[in-house]
Amino acid sequence: MAIRISRVLQSSKQLLKSFSHSSNNADVPKGYLAVYVGERMQKKKFVVPVTYLSHPCFQKLLRKAEEEFGFDHPMGGLTIPCTEQIFIDLASRLRT
Repeated sequence: MAIRISRVLQSSKQLLKSFSHSSNNADVPKGYLAVYVGERMQKKKFVVPVTYLSHPCFQKLLRKAEEEFGFDHPMGGLTIPCTEQIFIDLASRLRT
C-alpha cells in the first residue's frame, strides 16, 4: 500500500510539472488545450492532450463545467470545476 501511494504521489508531481504552464496562451502546443482547474479564484492552468476530450471521465468533467459556467468561463479559457488533486489523479489515469 505504501509503495502504491508513493508511486501515485510521484506521478502526481510529474504531471503537475508537465501539465502546469504559465498563463500565456502561446505555451499551448498543437494537439493540446489549456484548462483551468481549482476552486474559487485559486485556479491553475494545465495543458492536456486533446485526446482527453473523448474519454468518458473527462467528458463528465466537461458536462459539470457546462452546468456551472455555461459557455462563459471566467478565466477566458475552459474552466474545470474540481480540485487540482482530483484533476491530477484523473489525468494520471488517462495518461497511462
